[in-house]
Amino acid sequence: MTVVLAPPRLTEQARQDWDLLQRPTRRPPAFDPDLAGLLPEPARRWLLHAIEPGTPLLRAVVLSMRGTIRLGEWHRFHANEALLPLEGYVWAGTASLGMTSVRGLDRYRAGAGETRWRMFGAFPMVTGGGPDVTRGAAGRLACELVLAPAAALDPRVRWKALDERHAVAAMPIGGEDHEVTLAVAPDGRLDSVTTTRWGAPGGTAYHEHAFGMECVEEGTFDGFTIPARVRGGWWPGTERWRDGESIHFALDDALFR
Repeated sequence: MTVVLAPPRLTEQARQDWDLLQRPTRRPPAFDPDLAGLLPEPARRWLLHAIEPGTPLLRAVVLSMRGTIRLGEWHRFHANEALLPLEGYVWAGTASLGMTSVRGLDRYRAGAGETRWRMFGAFPMVTGGGPDVTRGAAGRLACELVLAPAAALDPRVRWKALDERHAVAAMPIGGEDHEVTLAVAPDGRLDSVTTTRWGAPGGTAYHEHAFGMECVEEGTFDGFTIPARVRGGWWPGTERWRDGESIHFALDDALFR
């Protein structure tokens, strides 16, 4: 299986994380719909929609995406991400600010998170790490479970039903349980993913805030049907959602590994 090269200009630690997170799944079993039988009904319905029978249960995925991101104002961007649910992610993107380009990096692995944005790839605009950034990055990782659906069958993920349309997945990440609510349509399509995430949106003090993404369209890649056009950000489902939205993206490709 071909290695997906890391995006240019990553830090050494981010490059190491990228390579670790995209390691191919060893001896993945083929998906049998019976494997979803013990999940609560909304989660079972989603998983049967999300994974074609016989698909190798590959855990890692490398995503390429483009869209708009809010950096004060909305700006176009393109990005790549290596993702291994419950373990970590490296997201590396470039946004266009008029005649200026800004490179962004967000990552989480092994209990450490980091975010940084640099103008022209060299001049720091935003650089952050430490406990608050790490805790917030862990919350984002929990939400991205749905981008690699095989992880839903990991025994570390504990499921419960709320009602006919909603199921909650509790995941241990960074020494803390993160609960993510999936809203699932009657046909198994994923409508939204929400959680309570640590963060400081709008320059507020760090606190727990509602966070999530609306799944506008789906796409199928390597036998997995995942959100392929997404609106994400803070305070979904509230009157503050318009102010809290921070990213709109569409997937160009998803390579499962």
